[in-house]
Amino acid sequence: MRFIFIGPPGVGKGTQAKRICDHFGIVHLSTGDILRDEISNNSSVGQSAKIFIDAGKLVPDDVLLNMMSGRLTQDDCINGYCLDGFPRTIAQAEGLEHILSDLNQSLDAVVSIAADEEELINRLVLRGTTSGRTDDTSEIIRQRLEVYMKQTEPLIAFYEKLNMVKTIDGMGEINDITERILKTVS
Repeated sequence: MRFIFIGPPGVGKGTQAKRICDHFGIVHLSTGDILRDEISNNSSVGQSAKIFIDAGKLVPDDVLLNMMSGRLTQDDCINGYCLDGFPRTIAQAEGLEHILSDLNQSLDAVVSIAADEEELINRLVLRGTTSGRTDDTSEIIRQRLEVYMKQTEPLIAFYEKLNMVKTIDGMGEINDITERILKTVS
């Protein structure tokens, strides 16, 4: 199984992607985690990415496409994966389509998780106080939500044209949301 998880910051994409990956025995690929590892390792990609992330902006497409192209060829991706946080723009989605074509792969579904904006802000502010993440302040969160609406939300229409979008209500208990996803993609 190969999935993309799309949704605004704080909607629970990472949590749900991990749960779905555990259920199907596939790998969870979070570009956020991959980039945070690069930042903590102080790599050149990490240094560049940190500037964009701390400003509430997206990391440039070419950096992410190169990073993901290499990652999808690794052995642990053979049985499938959930992409969490990638693609985030139409250009990235088009680049991913080329990568998948080169790998002779296709996606099974695009899971779009939706939730109320004020709930998202509250979730992220709480996460910032418990995790210490520098990008979980109220001001940066609002900017990230605006960036999501302008640059990432159009992916839903892109993938709807391919009849791949499964929209899930992201409000409620974690287990209930997981069950909604499993009923929709199984």
